[in-house]
Amino acid sequence: MIDKQVISTALAVADIPDGACVMIGGFGEAGSPTELIHALIDQGAKNLTIINNNTGNGEIGLAALIGNGQVKKMICSYPRSRHSKIFPELYRAGKIELELVPQGTLAERIRAGGAGIPAFYTATTVGTQLADGKETRTIDGRDYVLEYGLQADYALIKCEYADLTGNLTYNKTARNFNPLMCMAANITIVQARKLVGPGAIDPEHVITPNIFVDHIVEISTPLIEADLIAENRRYP
Repeated sequence: MIDKQVISTALAVADIPDGACVMIGGFGEAGSPTELIHALIDQGAKNLTIINNNTGNGEIGLAALIGNGQVKKMICSYPRSRHSKIFPELYRAGKIELELVPQGTLAERIRAGGAGIPAFYTATTVGTQLADGKETRTIDGRDYVLEYGLQADYALIKCEYADLTGNLTYNKTARNFNPLMCMAANITIVQARKLVGPGAIDPEHVITPNIFVDHIVEISTPLIEADLIAENRRYP
C-alpha cells in the first residue's frame, strides 16, 4: 500500500517552484483549500499561473496569494465578486494578467486536459471579444470557436474524506472543479477534513480515484472563509 499522507501543509507544497501553473479547486469559498493556499504563501513561490473559478475574496486564501505578489496570471471565470478587491486593483494597475474563460468552457477545458483531449469546439464565445484571434469553424451551419484543454503542474484540492491511498469524496457542492483538476494536474495535493484507513470509503462513493492523487494532509477543522472576511482578517 502506498501511504500518501504528509504531516503538514508546509511539507505538502514545499516542492512547488517559481513559474509553476497551479490549479486551485473551489467555487468561491466552497471547496477552496485555504490552508494549502496559505502554506503556498509561506513557501514563497512566485510568477505563478493560477487556474481557478474566481480570484479570491477579502484578504485571505487565493486573494492573499495574489496580494502577496506571487501570481503573474489568472485564468478564471469571475475576476470580480462581492468581496473581491485585491485582484481588480492589481489588474487595473496592469500588475497581473487575466485570461477570462466562461465557466462552462473553463470546466470543459480542465476536463479535456485531464482526459488527454487537446482541444474542442464550442459556440459559447462566438461573436464576442473572447473569440478574437481564435480559430473558428462552421459545423452544420453553426459557428464554433476552438478552445484548448488545460493542464497544470500542480493542483491544490479540498475534500471531505480521503483514505491513505488517495481515494477522495467531497462535501456536496464543494466538489465543483476539484475532481476535474485532480485529473488535469501532474501532481495533486489534497487537504482532507478526515483521513481514514484503506477500505473505509465505500468504492461506490469514491469520486476521485487514488491514481490521480499524490499527497494528502489532514485538516480536521478547516478555516471558514466567510467568518474570516466578516472579521476583516488577512493573511499573512
